[in-house]
Amino acid sequence: MHRALTSVLRLTRPWRPRGARGCASNAAAGAREIQVHALAGPDQGITEILMNRPRARNALGNVLVSELLEALARLREDQQVRVLIFRSGVKGVFCAGADLKEREQMSEAEVGVFVQRLRGLMNEIAFPAPTIAAMDGFALGGGLELALACDLRIAAASSAVMGLIETTRGLLPGAGGTQRLPRCLGVALAKELIFTGRRLSGTQAQALGLVNHAVAQNEEGNAAYHRARELAQEILPQAPIAVRLGKVAIDRGMEVDIASGMAIEGICYAQNIPTRDRLEGMAAFREKRLSRFVGE
Repeated sequence: MHRALTSVLRLTRPWRPRGARGCASNAAAGAREIQVHALAGPDQGITEILMNRPRARNALGNVLVSELLEALARLREDQQVRVLIFRSGVKGVFCAGADLKEREQMSEAEVGVFVQRLRGLMNEIAFPAPTIAAMDGFALGGGLELALACDLRIAAASSAVMGLIETTRGLLPGAGGTQRLPRCLGVALAKELIFTGRRLSGTQAQALGLVNHAVAQNEEGNAAYHRARELAQEILPQAPIAVRLGKVAIDRGMEVDIASGMAIEGICYAQNIPTRDRLEGMAAFREKRLSRFVGE
């Protein structure tokens, strides 16, 4: 078991900072439905994925899904990414869910293939670095499933509206909602929300534990995004390898019994022992100064 766990939990490669990289926020990429922004200055290490499909309220259509998969595959190899924020470029909406107009044109076989792609997308959002969903507007169906695939969720208290509403459309959640919602809220409450197709405000979602923070909306309509950036800024100074391994230990540990979970934690801890960052943290504590972690 120990050997199998070690194989599964091993980091894909040592942390190696890379040089400056391009992003899809330039003029040539302006029409893309998914845009990637790597922040600079004191926010270096925070990368944003911007969903920008205003005519369809960021609905998950073929093009948006393909571009999002492409962006995630590229970012997964970039060890400069310490926090990944998912946000919307469309005011009043995070993601309206699946593109049902597009789906109407599909055959039954094509629907099955597309939903499988959506499931794969949500699994890809289980990114090595911490992920944050900033929900300033509607997050329904697949939009909430996308947010559930993130580690942390921030919502505008009143303007964010979220729910797995598929049963009101003759469907059931098909991109992970039936699995991630009960892991987040517990089985009974998840069943209630899915069976009824209930919609929740940001305030209600926070009371249930569905989102980490609910914030009052501002005039620009991006208060959840600003809170998400503040949270990302809290994560940035911490040791990146330790943060990633902590995420692995939690995510994998939640899938098994506690004894196996403790073994997973031990394997992750052992991988962190040889890092320069661990030695730096001990030296900073001894010398009473701030740590300067480099991700090695």
